[in-house]
Amino acid sequence: MPGVFATESLGLLRQARLVEAEKRGVFVTHRVAGAGVADFFRSLRGLAESRLAEVQQIARAFVEKRSSLEAVDRRRLLERVRAGEVTLLDVRPPEEYRAAHLAGAVSLPLKELESRLAEVPKDREIVAYCRGPYCVPAPEAVELLRSRGHRAAALSDGVAEWRAQGLPVASGEASRAAWRWWGRSRSALPSATARSAERSA
Repeated sequence: MPGVFATESLGLLRQARLVEAEKRGVFVTHRVAGAGVADFFRSLRGLAESRLAEVQQIARAFVEKRSSLEAVDRRRLLERVRAGEVTLLDVRPPEEYRAAHLAGAVSLPLKELESRLAEVPKDREIVAYCRGPYCVPAPEAVELLRSRGHRAAALSDGVAEWRAQGLPVASGEASRAAWRWWGRSRSALPSATARSAERSA
């Protein structure tokens, strides 16, 4: 059973100290145990992509199917986000966003996107991201946004790739700046205590 397999796999990863677990009520949240572990998985994925023909075929098929994935100049994207020209959309679950997200991004999980499309500004480009180059929610979000008249693209990077380039990563709720770029009124901004702690990796 998939659920049993996932539980056993997470148990092994915890034993190896590759993931950490936090229990909240009846739920248990797992996260990668630090940037070093994330870098290890990223390097392992890169090795598999370069050495294994099967992985190369899967990668090509995925990119061909998900044509909305784009290679972008990361620092230029960050400048455009800061200038309010682009809205950077994190479509992962909220708990993943709070743990770490690209600086300047706002959280709008894929499962909520369709019901909240009215909140998404149409006067600027949307760049969506999730967990990296093989993550499906970002391209799916872009397909939905484009079908509703938005200019949208999917970023192939996730937090691990962003951090590896020395670009700023944040944690916690969205910063005041991110909410301003989202286009909300100042009365809707989170309090100063809810601001994210942005940091360069």
